[in-house]
Amino acid sequence: MTTFQSDAAAADSLAQTYKKLNQEISKVIIGQNEVVQLVLTAIFCQGHCLLVGVP
Repeated sequence: MTTFQSDAAAADSLAQTYKKLNQEISKVIIGQNEVVQLVLTAIFCQGHCLLVGVP
């Protein structure tokens, strides 16, 4: 686990990690940007999400 010097540094790290993950996931899941955004938000918040849709 990384210890940050300030809250701003932690927020910058979170933003960079989100951007990298979003870019990699977008290579595989196309056209579902909002779904990817909400799932990543749930993951970063240590929450849960339910994905329902056509397989």
